[in-house]
Amino acid sequence: MDHRALSLVFVALLATPLFAAIDLPASWAVVGGEFTYSVRKGDSLSSLSARFGVPEKVLARDNALTAPYRLKAGMGLKVYNAHLVPTHLDEGILINIPQRMLFLFRDGKVAGAYPVALGRRDWKTPAGSFYVAQRETKKTWIVPPSIQEEMRRSGKPVLTRVLPGPDNPLGEHWIALSIPGYGIHGTNAPSSIYRMRTHGCIRLHPDDARALYEQVSAGTPVEIVYAPVMLFALPGGPILVEFNPDVYNRGVEPVRMLRDLARRHALEADIDWTRAAALARAQDGLAREAGRTPGTEAVDSGRTVAGRGPRSEAVYDMQQLAGARGACAADGAR
Repeated sequence: MDHRALSLVFVALLATPLFAAIDLPASWAVVGGEFTYSVRKGDSLSSLSARFGVPEKVLARDNALTAPYRLKAGMGLKVYNAHLVPTHLDEGILINIPQRMLFLFRDGKVAGAYPVALGRRDWKTPAGSFYVAQRETKKTWIVPPSIQEEMRRSGKPVLTRVLPGPDNPLGEHWIALSIPGYGIHGTNAPSSIYRMRTHGCIRLHPDDARALYEQVSAGTPVEIVYAPVMLFALPGGPILVEFNPDVYNRGVEPVRMLRDLARRHALEADIDWTRAAALARAQDGLAREAGRTPGTEAVDSGRTVAGRGPRSEAVYDMQQLAGARGACAADGAR
């Protein structure tokens, strides 16, 4: 990578699941990067994928692992989890559905970024502008009738309420949204994070739910967007793209979307379109270099990148997604 024209901020992420805060007066940014994680007893590729917000297949490839994946305690695992931030908030929570990421903004800066689990295809998380309605710890789960019916159809015991404790799918921290029935919360199934596994709610690792809970209050804005394609450019510097799967089958044409973005920002001639097409096919949900300039291998090898650029942009849709049902707290489904 050519560093002569770059004004990047490098973020150290040493064996921590949380993304470091980026102290930038930026409207868009890149978070995450490369670090080495020391495997602990009980870790699996699935649990680490959920914790760090990186696909299992990428973890396996970057560490030359073959199935069946067996991790040994103490082994060093290379992790690369750079993500683009799709848009900017002065204050509040930003959630990008296809990306399966939540970003916290404070004073116009990215103060945290967390992998999340979101609504599956038959029970979508709604996009739109909301706010935090209330917060509650150790909430009793009142099982919505629609989820009781799902339990009945699947042959499971039909529950009407679940008291706080290890069996409660809401975890210990509940952040209710202004759209009835939906919220952001912890979980008793942390390996489900970074997947489309919920009945519409936004599910966080318990540690992340606690961290977010302590930094928000009633009235905090919440923006939920649908941004599968993102573009980031620094003047004279790298061009980064991020392709995420079209999780709700909305007819996304990723290369076409990227071309539209590049054309609007006079970047079309600066992108290696063969490389961009390959990244679009992979859809690994990570920030990758796609420019024609030398050094495109730098981000792929996991070099930490963080920065901002006046030409950063994402394709996203703020429209309410069809088929959303206000029964989120079904997050016990694993």
